[in-house]
Amino acid sequence: MAALTANRNTQEILCHSQKFRRIRNVKNGYNLFVGSIAAVDSLTGTALPASDSPGLIVLGRAEGFAADGRIVIKSGMFKYDNAADAEKLGNEDINHVVYIVDDHTLGRIGGSNKIPAGVLREIDSDGMLIVEIGNLALTNA
Repeated sequence: MAALTANRNTQEILCHSQKFRRIRNVKNGYNLFVGSIAAVDSLTGTALPASDSPGLIVLGRAEGFAADGRIVIKSGMFKYDNAADAEKLGNEDINHVVYIVDDHTLGRIGGSNKIPAGVLREIDSDGMLIVEIGNLALTNA
């Protein structure tokens, strides 16, 4: 799938998972869309869309923007798109770490950088993934 080009309404799953909001500057040259999976550059601490790029740490869902233009990122349980082909997640992947494909899609393997996104908690009846993002310490496999 291609990365987002506009905001999206990413459904949040209410399950009493820890919710934490972070406010970060957006890295120069990047557009971060509300509803996308947001990451932070481990070197600069600035936010950018999640992707299979080295040095990224996934923080959560892009919530909106503060008055000063910084992005608000929320951890929790959210619904995102399932990848296709070899990356496609199934019931056997529940409670396992899932990896970033792009800023709204998660997969089983991840690209060459294997950026961990969160833990797959369920696959909804509509095929969307329910994933806990931003609450757990994840390591690259």
